[in-house]
Amino acid sequence: MRYFETRKARIEVVPMIDIMFFLLVFFIMAALKMIPAHGIGAKLPGSTTAQNLPKARVIVTLHADGSIEAGHDKVTLDTLTARLRGGDATNTVVTLASEKQASVQQLTQVMDACRKAGVTQIGIAARDAQ
Repeated sequence: MRYFETRKARIEVVPMIDIMFFLLVFFIMAALKMIPAHGIGAKLPGSTTAQNLPKARVIVTLHADGSIEAGHDKVTLDTLTARLRGGDATNTVVTLASEKQASVQQLTQVMDACRKAGVTQIGIAARDAQ
């Protein structure tokens, strides 16, 4: 008569733990995608006298091939000037992040484009030289 005996129900915990870990990983990955990246993707030159500047409102990156990025958008010099003119240019803080291999002429052209827009607070990003 064992066939007709009622068994006590068991709750399997291992599959529930697997599901909880999957949900934890999913939400961590989703949260990491929501956090914007604030790093600069350029290989900055080194400086022994570098100082911390106030938080930049606009980060302009000059790459070695001469391409320019404002934020994460590729722009030209004219587009950069127009974009900076669109806001309050006198209170805008621009940080220029130029790669080591970029020429001084290209850096000067980007600085001129910022000055044409009316920006007076321009900083050059550098890393600490060891």
